[in-house]
Amino acid sequence: MDIRALRYFVETVRTASFTQAARTLYVTQSTVSKMIRQLEEEIGTPLLIRDGHTARPTDTGRVVYERGLHILGAMRQLNAEVRETVDLRRGELEVGIPPMINLLFIPVVQAFRERHPEIRLQLREGTGQAVERLVTANELEIGATVLPVQTPSPLETLRFGSYPLAVVGPAHASWAEGKALPLSALRNEPLLLPTDDFALTRRLRQACLDAGFTPQIAAQSAHWDFLAAMAAAGLGTAILPEPLVQRLKPRGTRTARIARGGVQWEVGHIWLRDRYLSYAARAWLDTCREVLGVAPRSRRARPATPPD
Repeated sequence: MDIRALRYFVETVRTASFTQAARTLYVTQSTVSKMIRQLEEEIGTPLLIRDGHTARPTDTGRVVYERGLHILGAMRQLNAEVRETVDLRRGELEVGIPPMINLLFIPVVQAFRERHPEIRLQLREGTGQAVERLVTANELEIGATVLPVQTPSPLETLRFGSYPLAVVGPAHASWAEGKALPLSALRNEPLLLPTDDFALTRRLRQACLDAGFTPQIAAQSAHWDFLAAMAAAGLGTAILPEPLVQRLKPRGTRTARIARGGVQWEVGHIWLRDRYLSYAARAWLDTCREVLGVAPRSRRARPATPPD
């Protein structure tokens, strides 16, 4: 059914006049008459009793008029909601964020809520690999993880930060005199690492193998503050992202940075390749770019295309 023809019909019944309906709709009277005739042909029965330039609905026309009011009202509501979504005045967004990455997003979340208070933002915590699985399964539109993701993968990635790793251990650790350590300096050290569910651990295991040794893992934990506490107690050497170490400032420990030639803590956003990204997701990426200074601006004119 042609919505425009339905609108012309409803306005004609409301004003009881072809002439007045044409004036209200800013079209000619012949256009109104033509569209209503097409509507009658489509429905298969007369809808108006015509008397010169006046008109009143038939019994069938009364039904179409009443239903038409609801349909046109729903269309107006639909258009309003679409405009609000495009203008970021309504909607919701769920972002997957691993515990070790979440502290980076505190200023991002603050800026996003200030700029788009009508968007319902929900942060879903999980390890990097758990977030990757949720995005792959289409249960999350967008998430963050440690890069690179395992290949082959259906995920598109966009890096938004690269940070050095730091080692944390007791003051008597064999590497304590160094300021920038090659990863190989930890060959014989008992290591304290996040659990294998963390993408960072996946990267560290591979980096150690690339450096020519198998890591000696003394303990693992999903809580980075517990890893630092175990290092302070002399149970081993923890490897953590430097931003976390700077925030923790663990007492009674020595810290050193892993040399730039070693593994870096690279973090980025992920989403399904070739998937439509909502306006809210694009606004999130824009906010990350502006706050963190690295993610490129998305193109609002082409909402079906992920940002470059």
